[in-house]
Amino acid sequence: MALTAGIVGLPNVGKSTLFNAITQAGAEAANYPFATIDPNVGMVEVPDWRLNRITQLIQPKKTVPTTFEFTDIAGIVKGASKGEGLGNKFLANIREVDAIVHVVRAFDDENVMRENNREDAFVDPMADIETINLELILADLESVNKRYARVEKQARTTKDKDAVAEFAILQKIKPVLEEGKSARTIEFTKDELPIVKRLFLLTTKPVLYVANVSEDEVADAENIEYVKQIRAFAETENADVVVISARVEEEIAELDSDEEKQEFLEAIGLEESGLDVLIKEAYHLLGLGTYFTAGEKEVRAWTFKKGMKAPECAGIIHTDFERGFIRAETISFDDLDKYGSHNAAKEAGRVRLEGKEYVVQDGDIMEFRFNV
Repeated sequence: MALTAGIVGLPNVGKSTLFNAITQAGAEAANYPFATIDPNVGMVEVPDWRLNRITQLIQPKKTVPTTFEFTDIAGIVKGASKGEGLGNKFLANIREVDAIVHVVRAFDDENVMRENNREDAFVDPMADIETINLELILADLESVNKRYARVEKQARTTKDKDAVAEFAILQKIKPVLEEGKSARTIEFTKDELPIVKRLFLLTTKPVLYVANVSEDEVADAENIEYVKQIRAFAETENADVVVISARVEEEIAELDSDEEKQEFLEAIGLEESGLDVLIKEAYHLLGLGTYFTAGEKEVRAWTFKKGMKAPECAGIIHTDFERGFIRAETISFDDLDKYGSHNAAKEAGRVRLEGKEYVVQDGDIMEFRFNV
């Protein structure tokens, strides 16, 4: 599925270093603003121990993980909503992504140049977050104001049903943006959400905050005051926080084997790579799940949007699968893991035939039957 998370942040917070680590794509990381001008896009494998277990049980010739797309967007500066720096380009790039990964520097370093060429050893995560969020809010407010008068007139004069519904949404969003708050802080009804989506607002996109800490503090990051501040703010937006050290993750990415990576993690007091956590959190931020196909030739993981029905998931593999869908032979990962083989699970009555209305569950192992 072509869904992507955009990595944003002020210049020199470590987002390009982070992007390099996740994709090993080598995007330029330099100590000055606009080191990344055009958005860099990279695919990264989604870590999933279940895929390894299925491979162990099935013994296929090939195993293919599912992937997730990250876009590294150039650093935003104050005034971006008015075109400052490369503001218009940055905002357009953010508008094209499905979720925002907001990187915030959470360590002091006198060698890092800050915005407007200020060299300041002491960071202010809350000010940094406010700078970016305010630019996105101002951009959204401009969009809302442009539509407001026209839609209001249409709603009041023609009583058009769609115009009335949209105007009600605009009336709900406008004062929140004027207060300097993101539209994602508003609770919308199920009926309102499709209208909100059509407005293409930046601050309705789901966000994940990434606290970038120093190499020396990553093992005890939860006691860092900057991290506590970022977590407290994220709670006001019902957002999550992932704590990483971009430098550490870049070092890990350069290691050749999984064994070396695990040894490195253990040496610095970590159980899991921060990037693995970030990838999984970004994946789930968009409400994505994984189903599997498994046979002797290949075991493969597939990304799907939670809530999708069996024919739609079949269509992810090939449009013919959806068009000619008959049914799906399905077994949960837990049952395959428990019984050790497809045949044993089938004998235990755990293999099901699901039809067109079946809502696919995360961890389902499926074989689609179709006829075109």
